[in-house]
Amino acid sequence: MLKTLPLAFTLAALLHAVDLPRKAPDFTIQMNGGKPLQLSRYKGKSIVVLFILTTCPHCQKAVSCLSKDAAEFAPQGLQVVAAAVEEGAAAHLPDFIRVFKPAFPVGYTADYDGVFRFMQHSPKAVPHMPLVAFIDRDGIIRAQYEGTDAFLQDSVIEANLRKGIAGLLAQPAK
Repeated sequence: MLKTLPLAFTLAALLHAVDLPRKAPDFTIQMNGGKPLQLSRYKGKSIVVLFILTTCPHCQKAVSCLSKDAAEFAPQGLQVVAAAVEEGAAAHLPDFIRVFKPAFPVGYTADYDGVFRFMQHSPKAVPHMPLVAFIDRDGIIRAQYEGTDAFLQDSVIEANLRKGIAGLLAQPAK
């Protein structure tokens, strides 16, 4: 049994292996009111994409942190967007927006496979929310994280999100 543990950890790591940097695929987020928002709309901006569950405390904290950052860094070309990815997200979203007052567009998607493709997350592995992607002005995903990554630990999430944003904004456009 102990001899198989290293193999199990290696296989688990492979399930979460992603190619970075890579071109960000376009993705559509459904906004309340029926209007779709495509990420390509923000071409030329640095983008933080956040996939959340509206009832997840860790996701709620990420939204709160990014709300501060979105307002502060928007003049420098930052755009934050979020999509709730749970069953019934469209119904949950109005209350979530009312309570957390995000300073950026928050919509929903039922395209779970599309989220997995966007994040290069294995559909065989359970995602740990939130999922965060940092996309530079040229549409390249430079970094991405999921809820269990050290980057998103409660004690460092606010500082790390700011560092990730600062890194995006410091990259010159090509």
